[in-house]
Amino acid sequence: MDIPHDLQTIAHQERSLVFPQFGADQAWQVGTQLREMALARDAALVIDVRTFGQHLFYVALDGTTPNNARWAERKAKTVEHFRCSSYAMGLSLQQANSTLEAKYGLNSADYAVHGGGFPLRVANAGVIGSVTVSGLPQHDDHQLVVEALCAVLGADFSALALKRNV
Repeated sequence: MDIPHDLQTIAHQERSLVFPQFGADQAWQVGTQLREMALARDAALVIDVRTFGQHLFYVALDGTTPNNARWAERKAKTVEHFRCSSYAMGLSLQQANSTLEAKYGLNSADYAVHGGGFPLRVANAGVIGSVTVSGLPQHDDHQLVVEALCAVLGADFSALALKRNV
C-alpha cells in the first residue's frame, strides 16, 4: 500500500465530492444509493447519513449486527471531529506510527480510524455531516461510499477511486 498516494487520492476525493446544498432529500438519495448498491452486491451494511447533530438516513441491512452500528457511530464521530474521512485519519496515523490516543488523546472506544466514514461537504459551507458505512473491509467501505457519492453527484468514480490494495 502506498499511503502517501492514498492520502493524496482521498484528499482529492474530499475536495471533488461537494454538494451544492444538502438536506433530507440529498441524504435520502445518498442513503438509498448505498442501500441499492449493497443489496446488488449482497453486502450486509449499516448505512448512516447525518448532518452534525441530526440523523437523516439510517438502515441496518440483513446480516449486520449491533457491532456494525457501533463501528458506524465511531467512524462518524471521527469525521465530525476531524472533518475528513475516517480512512484518511487511519492512514495518517499509520504513516506517523501513532494512535488516536497518543496523538490526540481520543479514546478508540469512541472513535474509529477505519475506512467507511466520509465527510459531506457543501459548497461555500464546508463539512456539514458524514456518510458512513460498516460491514465490509475498511478499504471497501471507503470505496463504496465514494462510489455512491459519485453516482449521486454525477462524478466519474474511475477517476476518483483508490487503487486496489494488494
